[in-house]
Amino acid sequence: MMKIFGWVLAVLVFIGVGLYSTTVFAYHSSKELFNFPVPKHAELIEENTNCKTYEWSHASEEHGIPVAYELVLKVNGWEKGESEGSSVYYIKGNHQIDVISNTDLLTLRKIK
Repeated sequence: MMKIFGWVLAVLVFIGVGLYSTTVFAYHSSKELFNFPVPKHAELIEENTNCKTYEWSHASEEHGIPVAYELVLKVNGWEKGESEGSSVYYIKGNHQIDVISNTDLLTLRKIK
């Protein structure tokens, strides 16, 4: 019985470490956007002073951003604020980022 429990525990720890590392290391901080986490595999397609638009296959207008991305934002101190349609505001201290998720497009806009 203890042997089975040990194997199950080892498998769960292995899966947990794998999920954690693939979630946390899949994002980098954007200095221009107040260190807001940005998916590493997102391709920057448009940029201006206050806004960056990325092509990212995980973005969806119907479902928003993936749960793993929401978790990374929360771990990095960004709290979910108001939302309207495909736009969701994230707040950290005095900073605010508007995250707009469309089909295969992710737009991050500095509000303040």
